Amino acid sequence: MTVVRVGQGAAEVTFSNNSSLALIAGPCVIESEEHVLKLAQAIREMAGPYVFKASFDKANRSSVNSYRGPGLTQGLQILAEVRKLGIPVLTDIHEPAQAEIAAQSVDILQIPAFLCRQTDLLLEAGKTGRAVNIKKGQFVSPADFANAAEKVASTGNQRIILTERGSSFGYNNLVVDMRGLRIMAQTGYPVVFDATHSVQLPGAAGSSSGGQPQFIEPLARAAAAVGVAGIFVETHESPERALSDGVNALRLDFLSGFWSRLKSIDGLVKGFPA
Repeated sequence: MTVVRVGQGAAEVTFSNNSSLALIAGPCVIESEEHVLKLAQAIREMAGPYVFKASFDKANRSSVNSYRGPGLTQGLQILAEVRKLGIPVLTDIHEPAQAEIAAQSVDILQIPAFLCRQTDLLLEAGKTGRAVNIKKGQFVSPADFANAAEKVASTGNQRIILTERGSSFGYNNLVVDMRGLRIMAQTGYPVVFDATHSVQLPGAAGSSSGGQPQFIEPLARAAAAVGVAGIFVETHESPERALSDGVNALRLDFLSGFWSRLKSIDGLVKGFPA
């Protein structure tokens, strides 16, 4: 059973299907350095050790007119500042050439769901030696997802995390098959449940995606009850003003109670104190 650790000392976060639930949280996209640093510290105060998540570029926005982020150079500089606070950082990459560059500033490289079959991207991410979080494509079955992990593992890098984020169900809708979490866990790699993208309604707003945030916690509770290594949740202090995916983000004020309840379920399922 693979165990993936990131961060150091008191800030270390462990991802293992048999260990206490880990948290990945942050805004969908970097809006500004001030916003990122303020949010990163606020999340730590509410949740304790965790992995901060934010994208330097949202290359898969529905519309060409949508905000994408500050870009690779500036974005990584901002994320490096978060790491200086002692908080492990995750960001996604979209091109093979970005892997080695991003690895210098973050702890976990994330492969977006739409790109989870891109062999060159997976191989370059694996070669960095950084932990690699692969998000399961909406079009990939839980059993077939093992192929993506094998591509990263072929580089000699076993620091792999697999994330469920829902499966396409007709047009503009996603569903989560909780059986898939156990199927993915059979690979031996830590499994994370993305509670916010799983309630997304892809393209439902025409030039952007819609969402059903009222189902974030029910689905997260179900995943914790199945038994997973971690929960991924995008959060924002004012989701209605977020520059990306605010419609399916968890309001920051809700995070503390949300996380406390999930840890209680996790402790009960795994047989140790939350």
